[in-house]
Amino acid sequence: MYQNITTEQKGKIVIVTVNRPDKLNALNKNTIAEIGVAMNAAANDTSVGGIILTGAGTKAFVAGADISEFAAYSLEEGKALSAHGHAVFNSIEACGKPVIAAVNGFALGGGCELAMACHMRVAAENAKFGQTGPMVGSFDGGYGAGLLAAHIGQKKAREIWFLTRSYDAKEALDMGLVNTVVPVKELEAETVQWAREM
Repeated sequence: MYQNITTEQKGKIVIVTVNRPDKLNALNKNTIAEIGVAMNAAANDTSVGGIILTGAGTKAFVAGADISEFAAYSLEEGKALSAHGHAVFNSIEACGKPVIAAVNGFALGGGCELAMACHMRVAAENAKFGQTGPMVGSFDGGYGAGLLAAHIGQKKAREIWFLTRSYDAKEALDMGLVNTVVPVKELEAETVQWAREM
């Protein structure tokens, strides 16, 4: 059914996994669309009580946008893709069921924004967060910047945007970007436990 994601149901919990490890789970047009379909299906399934969003492998949750696909887009195509991405991220944020990001490895650019759209974030010790869009002349049109400021405050959000540095899991925890940090091997089990408790 899906080409770029997988879904698995464990009891009342659905795990949606971005499955492009060879591309560090980077977001392209089809991946964003598939995430939207899977999230909508889980949100409307009465057998589902909670949703976990993660990335395949241990290197990346989502390492950002697939720049190789977007580079040739026209202005109109770029605007349409951005609007669609915002709609999908908004649907995650507005989901009536708890959505937890299980963040393994890189969560940069659009990956950081995707994690922030979730209601909670459980980070593995190898997680790295950052907004790298400005390094390649890209800006999210306010979605990620607005969420970042809401989560950690204007001062720190500006630092992250303007300096384009990446931050490890402990730094992300200290600034309030994630809820907890766990060993890599315990990430799925801990996130599933959180979802079951909710």
